[in-house]
Amino acid sequence: MIYLDHNATTQPAPQAVQEMLDALTRVWANPSSVHAPGQAARRLLVDARARVSAFIGCQPAELVFTSGATEANHIAVLGALARGKALGRTRLVLSAVEHPGLLALAERLRGEGTPVDLIPVRADGQLDRAAARALVGRDVALLSVMGANNETGVLMPLAELAALAQAHEVPFHVDATQLVGKQALRFDASGADLWSLSAHKLHGPKGVGALVLKKGLAWPSLQAGRQERGRRGGTENLPGIVGFAAAAEMATATLADDLARMLALREQLEAGLLALHHDVVVVSAAAPRLPNTVCLRFGVLDAEQVLNKLERAGVVASSGAACTAAGTQPSHVLLAMGASRDEAKASVRLSLGRETTTDDITQTLAAVRRAVLPLMQAEHQAVEA
Repeated sequence: MIYLDHNATTQPAPQAVQEMLDALTRVWANPSSVHAPGQAARRLLVDARARVSAFIGCQPAELVFTSGATEANHIAVLGALARGKALGRTRLVLSAVEHPGLLALAERLRGEGTPVDLIPVRADGQLDRAAARALVGRDVALLSVMGANNETGVLMPLAELAALAQAHEVPFHVDATQLVGKQALRFDASGADLWSLSAHKLHGPKGVGALVLKKGLAWPSLQAGRQERGRRGGTENLPGIVGFAAAAEMATATLADDLARMLALREQLEAGLLALHHDVVVVSAAAPRLPNTVCLRFGVLDAEQVLNKLERAGVVASSGAACTAAGTQPSHVLLAMGASRDEAKASVRLSLGRETTTDDITQTLAAVRRAVLPLMQAEHQAVEA
Protein backbone atom coordinates (compact mmCIF):
# COMPACT_ATOMS: atom_id res chain seq x y z
CA MET A 1 0.00 0.00 0.00
CA ILE A 2 1.33 3.45 -0.96
CA TYR A 3 0.56 5.98 1.79
CA LEU A 4 0.05 9.55 0.53
CA ASP A 5 -1.75 11.06 3.52
CA HIS A 6 1.18 12.44 5.51
CA ASN A 7 -0.57 15.76 6.18
CA ALA A 8 -3.13 13.79 8.21
CA THR A 9 -0.53 11.91 10.22
CA THR A 10 2.86 10.23 9.88
CA GLN A 11 4.20 6.88 10.95
CA PRO A 12 6.06 7.16 14.28
CA ALA A 13 9.79 6.84 13.71
CA PRO A 14 11.39 3.68 15.20
CA GLN A 15 13.69 5.82 17.36
CA ALA A 16 10.69 7.70 18.77
CA VAL A 17 8.90 4.44 19.58
CA GLN A 18 12.00 3.03 21.27
CA GLU A 19 12.54 6.11 23.42
CA MET A 20 8.88 6.09 24.41
CA LEU A 21 9.13 2.43 25.40
CA ASP A 22 12.19 3.18 27.51
CA ALA A 23 10.33 6.02 29.25
CA LEU A 24 7.34 3.74 29.91
CA THR A 25 9.37 0.89 31.31
CA ARG A 26 12.46 2.45 32.91
CA VAL A 27 11.78 6.11 33.76
CA TRP A 28 8.10 6.01 34.58
CA ALA A 29 8.00 8.03 37.80
CA ASN A 30 6.21 11.38 38.11
CA PRO A 31 8.56 14.21 37.05
CA SER A 32 7.17 16.38 39.87
CA SER A 33 8.21 13.92 42.59
CA VAL A 34 11.26 14.85 44.65
CA HIS A 35 12.56 11.31 45.18
CA ALA A 36 15.29 9.77 43.01
CA PRO A 37 13.01 8.07 40.44
CA GLY A 38 11.00 11.28 40.09
CA GLN A 39 14.13 13.33 39.56
CA ALA A 40 15.32 10.88 36.91
CA ALA A 41 12.04 11.49 35.12
CA ARG A 42 12.52 15.24 35.60
CA ARG A 43 15.95 15.08 33.95
CA LEU A 44 14.46 13.20 31.01
CA LEU A 45 11.76 15.86 30.67
CA VAL A 46 14.33 18.68 30.77
CA ASP A 47 16.42 16.93 28.12
CA ALA A 48 13.40 16.36 25.87
CA ARG A 49 12.37 20.00 26.20
CA ALA A 50 15.84 21.11 25.13
CA ARG A 51 15.77 18.78 22.11
CA VAL A 52 12.37 19.97 20.90
CA SER A 53 13.32 23.61 21.49
CA ALA A 54 16.48 23.21 19.44
CA PHE A 55 14.44 21.90 16.53
CA ILE A 56 11.77 24.61 16.72
CA GLY A 57 14.22 27.43 17.33
CA CYS A 58 12.95 28.65 20.68
CA GLN A 59 14.23 28.77 24.24
CA PRO A 60 13.29 25.80 26.45
CA ALA A 61 11.46 28.16 28.82
CA GLU A 62 9.23 29.27 25.93
CA LEU A 63 7.93 25.76 25.27
CA VAL A 64 4.68 24.51 26.83
CA PHE A 65 3.88 20.85 26.19
CA THR A 66 0.22 20.13 25.40
CA SER A 67 -1.91 17.24 24.17
CA GLY A 68 -1.52 18.52 20.60
CA ALA A 69 -2.05 21.52 18.34
CA THR A 70 -5.80 21.71 19.00
CA GLU A 71 -5.23 22.30 22.70
CA ALA A 72 -2.39 24.70 21.93
CA ASN A 73 -4.68 26.66 19.59
CA HIS A 74 -7.34 26.86 22.30
CA ILE A 75 -4.82 28.14 24.85
CA ALA A 76 -3.64 30.76 22.36
CA VAL A 77 -7.12 32.01 21.42
CA LEU A 78 -8.86 31.82 24.78
CA GLY A 79 -5.81 33.17 26.57
CA ALA A 80 -5.65 36.10 24.18
CA LEU A 81 -9.30 36.99 24.77
CA ALA A 82 -8.88 36.75 28.55
CA ARG A 83 -5.74 38.87 28.36
CA GLY A 84 -7.34 41.37 25.99
CA LYS A 85 -10.28 42.27 28.21
CA ALA A 86 -8.19 44.49 30.43
CA LEU A 87 -6.65 46.16 27.38
CA GLY A 88 -9.90 46.80 25.53
CA ARG A 89 -8.97 44.28 22.87
CA THR A 90 -11.89 41.98 22.25
CA ARG A 91 -11.79 41.07 18.55
CA LEU A 92 -10.37 37.89 17.04
CA VAL A 93 -8.96 37.85 13.49
CA LEU A 94 -8.33 34.54 11.68
CA SER A 95 -7.96 33.48 8.09
CA ALA A 96 -10.99 31.95 6.37
CA VAL A 97 -9.06 28.72 5.70
CA GLU A 98 -8.04 27.74 9.22
CA HIS A 99 -8.29 24.17 10.49
CA PRO A 100 -11.92 23.19 11.20
CA GLY A 101 -11.15 22.80 14.91
CA LEU A 102 -10.07 26.42 15.21
CA LEU A 103 -12.95 27.70 13.08
CA ALA A 104 -15.38 25.75 15.27
CA LEU A 105 -13.94 27.47 18.34
CA ALA A 106 -14.26 30.84 16.60
CA GLU A 107 -17.88 30.12 15.72
CA ARG A 108 -18.64 29.19 19.32
CA LEU A 109 -17.02 32.40 20.55
CA ARG A 110 -18.96 34.44 18.02
CA GLY A 111 -22.16 32.91 19.37
CA GLU A 112 -21.10 34.01 22.85
CA GLY A 113 -20.62 37.60 21.69
CA THR A 114 -16.97 37.76 20.69
CA PRO A 115 -16.37 39.75 17.49
CA VAL A 116 -14.65 37.44 14.98
CA ASP A 117 -13.40 38.48 11.55
CA LEU A 118 -12.12 36.10 8.86
CA ILE A 119 -9.51 37.28 6.39
CA PRO A 120 -10.52 36.09 2.91
CA VAL A 121 -8.22 34.32 0.49
CA ARG A 122 -7.76 34.76 -3.24
CA ALA A 123 -8.68 32.21 -5.90
CA ASP A 124 -5.18 30.72 -5.66
CA GLY A 125 -5.48 30.23 -1.90
CA GLN A 126 -3.14 33.05 -0.93
CA LEU A 127 -4.23 35.41 1.81
CA ASP A 128 -5.84 38.69 0.78
CA ARG A 129 -3.19 41.01 2.15
CA ALA A 130 -5.24 44.18 1.68
CA ALA A 131 -8.11 42.65 3.64
CA ALA A 132 -5.72 41.65 6.40
CA ARG A 133 -4.42 45.21 6.68
CA ALA A 134 -7.98 46.51 6.86
CA LEU A 135 -9.04 44.05 9.56
CA VAL A 136 -6.10 44.27 12.00
CA GLY A 137 -6.35 47.18 14.41
CA ARG A 138 -5.80 48.08 18.03
CA ASP A 139 -9.02 46.44 19.18
CA VAL A 140 -7.75 42.99 18.11
CA ALA A 141 -6.87 40.54 20.89
CA LEU A 142 -5.17 38.05 18.56
CA LEU A 143 -4.24 37.62 14.93
CA SER A 144 -4.09 33.88 14.24
CA VAL A 145 -3.29 32.10 10.96
CA MET A 146 -2.02 28.67 9.96
CA GLY A 147 1.50 28.77 8.59
CA ALA A 148 0.62 26.42 5.74
CA ASN A 149 -2.80 25.19 4.72
CA ASN A 150 -3.37 21.51 5.42
CA GLU A 151 -5.42 20.98 2.24
CA THR A 152 -3.71 23.05 -0.45
CA GLY A 153 -0.26 23.45 1.09
CA VAL A 154 -0.39 27.21 0.40
CA LEU A 155 1.97 29.22 2.61
CA MET A 156 0.86 32.28 4.54
CA PRO A 157 2.86 35.57 4.29
CA LEU A 158 4.09 35.26 7.86
CA ALA A 159 6.72 38.01 7.77
CA GLU A 160 4.21 40.55 6.46
CA LEU A 161 1.58 39.49 8.99
CA ALA A 162 4.11 39.66 11.82
CA ALA A 163 4.99 43.23 10.85
CA LEU A 164 1.29 44.13 10.63
CA ALA A 165 0.61 42.67 14.08
CA GLN A 166 3.62 44.43 15.60
CA ALA A 167 2.53 47.78 14.15
CA HIS A 168 -0.76 47.48 16.05
CA GLU A 169 0.75 45.74 19.12
CA VAL A 170 -1.41 42.68 18.44
CA PRO A 171 -0.18 39.23 19.53
CA PHE A 172 0.47 37.05 16.48
CA HIS A 173 -0.24 33.31 16.66
CA VAL A 174 0.75 30.80 13.99
CA ASP A 175 -0.76 27.34 13.79
CA ALA A 176 2.50 25.77 12.61
CA THR A 177 1.15 22.20 12.60
CA GLN A 178 1.76 21.67 8.87
CA LEU A 179 4.69 24.06 8.66
CA VAL A 180 7.06 22.41 11.12
CA GLY A 181 9.21 19.79 9.45
CA LYS A 182 8.23 20.98 5.96
CA GLN A 183 9.86 24.40 5.92
CA ALA A 184 13.22 25.61 7.19
CA LEU A 185 11.68 28.20 9.51
CA ARG A 186 12.52 28.83 13.16
CA PHE A 187 10.28 30.38 15.79
CA ASP A 188 12.92 32.92 16.81
CA ALA A 189 13.12 34.21 13.23
CA SER A 190 9.41 34.05 12.39
CA GLY A 191 8.24 37.26 14.06
CA ALA A 192 5.41 35.33 15.74
CA ASP A 193 4.53 35.53 19.42
CA LEU A 194 2.97 32.05 19.63
CA TRP A 195 3.26 28.80 17.68
CA SER A 196 1.16 25.62 17.90
CA LEU A 197 2.33 22.22 16.70
CA SER A 198 1.70 18.47 16.99
CA ALA A 199 4.28 15.69 17.20
CA HIS A 200 2.38 13.22 15.03
CA LYS A 201 2.83 15.40 11.96
CA LEU A 202 6.59 14.81 12.01
CA HIS A 203 6.90 11.10 12.87
CA GLY A 204 6.26 11.49 16.56
CA PRO A 205 3.39 10.06 18.65
CA LYS A 206 -0.18 11.28 18.75
CA GLY A 207 -1.52 12.98 21.86
CA VAL A 208 1.38 15.37 22.37
CA GLY A 209 2.21 18.77 20.98
CA ALA A 210 3.31 22.19 22.11
CA LEU A 211 2.51 25.86 22.36
CA VAL A 212 5.50 28.17 22.04
CA LEU A 213 5.08 31.42 23.98
CA LYS A 214 7.56 34.20 23.27
CA LYS A 215 9.71 35.09 26.26
CA GLY A 216 8.20 37.91 28.31
CA LEU A 217 4.69 37.36 26.99
CA ALA A 218 2.30 37.01 29.93
CA TRP A 219 -0.46 34.54 29.09
CA PRO A 220 -3.37 33.24 31.19
CA SER A 221 -3.40 29.54 31.98
CA LEU A 222 -6.56 27.66 31.06
CA GLN A 223 -5.65 24.60 33.12
CA ALA A 224 -4.55 25.40 36.65
CA GLY A 225 -1.54 23.64 38.10
CA ARG A 226 2.16 24.13 38.64
CA GLN A 227 3.44 22.03 35.76
CA GLU A 228 4.90 23.73 32.66
CA ARG A 229 5.84 26.79 34.73
CA GLY A 230 2.22 27.16 35.79
CA ARG A 231 1.05 27.58 32.19
CA ARG A 232 -0.56 24.15 31.74
CA GLY A 233 -1.42 22.06 34.76
CA GLY A 234 -1.41 18.27 34.78
CA THR A 235 1.21 15.55 34.96
CA GLU A 236 3.30 15.69 31.81
CA ASN A 237 2.96 12.95 29.21
CA LEU A 238 6.61 12.02 29.54
CA PRO A 239 6.66 9.06 27.09
CA GLY A 240 4.91 11.18 24.47
CA ILE A 241 7.20 14.15 25.07
CA VAL A 242 10.28 11.93 24.77
CA GLY A 243 8.93 10.51 21.51
CA PHE A 244 8.32 14.07 20.32
CA ALA A 245 11.93 14.94 21.11
CA ALA A 246 13.27 11.93 19.22
CA ALA A 247 11.16 12.78 16.16
CA ALA A 248 12.25 16.44 16.32
CA GLU A 249 15.89 15.46 16.51
CA MET A 250 15.54 13.19 13.48
CA ALA A 251 13.77 15.94 11.53
CA THR A 252 16.59 18.36 12.35
CA ALA A 253 19.14 15.97 10.87
CA THR A 254 17.23 15.23 7.66
CA LEU A 255 15.22 18.40 6.99
CA ALA A 256 17.19 19.87 4.08
CA ASP A 257 17.42 16.55 2.24
CA ASP A 258 13.74 15.75 2.93
CA LEU A 259 12.51 19.07 1.56
CA ALA A 260 14.54 18.87 -1.65
CA ARG A 261 13.57 15.26 -2.27
CA MET A 262 9.84 15.80 -1.61
CA LEU A 263 9.76 18.83 -3.89
CA ALA A 264 11.29 16.80 -6.73
CA LEU A 265 8.79 14.00 -6.14
CA ARG A 266 5.87 16.43 -6.00
CA GLU A 267 6.90 17.96 -9.32
CA GLN A 268 7.19 14.50 -10.85
CA LEU A 269 3.74 13.59 -9.53
CA GLU A 270 2.07 16.80 -10.72
CA ALA A 271 3.60 16.61 -14.18
CA GLY A 272 2.45 13.02 -14.54
CA LEU A 273 -1.07 13.79 -13.36
CA LEU A 274 -1.50 16.81 -15.63
CA ALA A 275 -0.33 14.75 -18.60
CA LEU A 276 -3.07 12.16 -18.05
CA HIS A 277 -6.09 14.30 -18.97
CA HIS A 278 -6.84 17.94 -19.73
CA ASP A 279 -9.51 18.02 -16.99
CA VAL A 280 -6.98 17.33 -14.22
CA VAL A 281 -6.56 20.56 -12.22
CA VAL A 282 -3.84 21.14 -9.63
CA VAL A 283 -5.20 23.61 -7.09
CA SER A 284 -2.99 26.60 -6.18
CA ALA A 285 -0.34 25.41 -8.63
CA ALA A 286 1.26 28.85 -8.97
CA ALA A 287 1.11 29.81 -5.28
CA PRO A 288 3.96 29.30 -2.78
CA ARG A 289 3.26 25.86 -1.29
CA LEU A 290 4.64 23.15 0.91
CA PRO A 291 6.96 20.84 -1.04
CA ASN A 292 4.96 17.73 -0.19
CA THR A 293 1.34 18.69 -0.89
CA VAL A 294 -0.76 18.27 -4.04
CA CYS A 295 -4.42 19.31 -4.00
CA LEU A 296 -6.18 18.46 -7.25
CA ARG A 297 -9.43 17.65 -9.00
CA PHE A 298 -10.11 14.98 -11.59
CA GLY A 299 -12.70 17.03 -13.45
CA VAL A 300 -15.61 17.13 -11.03
CA LEU A 301 -15.46 13.47 -10.05
CA ASP A 302 -16.56 13.16 -6.43
CA ALA A 303 -13.51 12.87 -4.19
CA GLU A 304 -14.88 9.91 -2.24
CA GLN A 305 -15.37 7.96 -5.46
CA VAL A 306 -11.82 8.75 -6.55
CA LEU A 307 -10.35 7.84 -3.17
CA ASN A 308 -12.21 4.51 -3.07
CA LYS A 309 -10.89 3.66 -6.52
CA LEU A 310 -7.36 4.63 -5.57
CA GLU A 311 -7.41 2.62 -2.36
CA ARG A 312 -8.52 -0.47 -4.25
CA ALA A 313 -5.60 0.20 -6.59
CA GLY A 314 -3.19 0.37 -3.64
CA VAL A 315 -2.90 4.12 -2.96
CA VAL A 316 -4.17 5.79 0.24
CA ALA A 317 -4.93 9.53 0.17
CA SER A 318 -7.62 11.88 1.48
CA SER A 319 -10.12 14.47 0.36
CA GLY A 320 -9.94 18.15 1.07
CA ALA A 321 -13.05 17.69 3.20
CA ALA A 322 -11.57 14.99 5.43
CA CYS A 323 -11.85 17.09 8.60
CA THR A 324 -15.51 17.99 8.11
CA ALA A 325 -18.35 15.53 8.48
CA ALA A 326 -16.16 12.58 7.54
CA GLY A 327 -15.62 14.01 4.06
CA THR A 328 -19.31 14.37 3.14
CA GLN A 329 -19.26 18.18 3.04
CA PRO A 330 -17.45 20.33 0.48
CA SER A 331 -14.08 21.67 1.57
CA HIS A 332 -14.44 25.03 3.34
CA VAL A 333 -10.95 25.88 2.06
CA LEU A 334 -11.90 25.40 -1.60
CA LEU A 335 -15.19 27.24 -1.07
CA ALA A 336 -13.30 30.17 0.45
CA MET A 337 -11.16 30.20 -2.69
CA GLY A 338 -14.26 30.61 -4.83
CA ALA A 339 -14.67 27.03 -6.02
CA SER A 340 -18.17 25.72 -6.71
CA ARG A 341 -19.62 23.12 -4.36
CA ASP A 342 -19.04 20.40 -6.96
CA GLU A 343 -15.43 21.48 -7.41
CA ALA A 344 -14.91 21.65 -3.65
CA LYS A 345 -16.35 18.14 -3.18
CA ALA A 346 -14.05 16.88 -5.92
CA SER A 347 -10.79 17.98 -4.28
CA VAL A 348 -8.30 15.23 -3.45
CA ARG A 349 -5.13 15.70 -1.43
CA LEU A 350 -1.97 13.70 -2.01
CA SER A 351 0.62 14.46 0.67
CA LEU A 352 4.11 12.99 0.48
CA GLY A 353 6.40 12.06 3.35
CA ARG A 354 9.88 11.04 4.32
CA GLU A 355 9.29 7.44 3.18
CA THR A 356 7.82 8.35 -0.23
CA THR A 357 9.97 7.08 -3.10
CA THR A 358 10.23 7.62 -6.84
CA ASP A 359 8.75 4.16 -7.31
CA ASP A 360 5.76 5.20 -5.17
CA ILE A 361 5.14 8.11 -7.53
CA THR A 362 5.42 5.87 -10.57
CA GLN A 363 2.98 3.38 -9.07
CA THR A 364 0.58 6.16 -8.05
CA LEU A 365 0.47 7.51 -11.58
CA ALA A 366 -0.15 3.98 -12.87
CA ALA A 367 -2.96 3.54 -10.33
CA VAL A 368 -4.60 6.80 -11.40
CA ARG A 369 -4.30 5.83 -15.04
CA ARG A 370 -5.84 2.44 -14.32
CA ALA A 371 -8.54 3.36 -11.80
CA VAL A 372 -9.45 7.01 -12.27
CA LEU A 373 -8.74 7.88 -15.89
CA PRO A 374 -11.57 5.65 -17.22
CA LEU A 375 -14.01 7.52 -14.95
CA MET A 376 -12.81 10.85 -16.31
CA GLN A 377 -13.12 9.67 -19.89
CA ALA A 378 -16.65 8.40 -19.23
CA GLU A 379 -17.58 11.70 -17.59
CA HIS A 380 -16.17 13.65 -20.52
CA GLN A 381 -18.08 11.53 -23.03
CA ALA A 382 -21.31 11.98 -21.05
CA VAL A 383 -20.87 15.76 -21.06
CA GLU A 384 -20.21 15.79 -24.82
CA ALA A 385 -23.27 13.60 -25.43
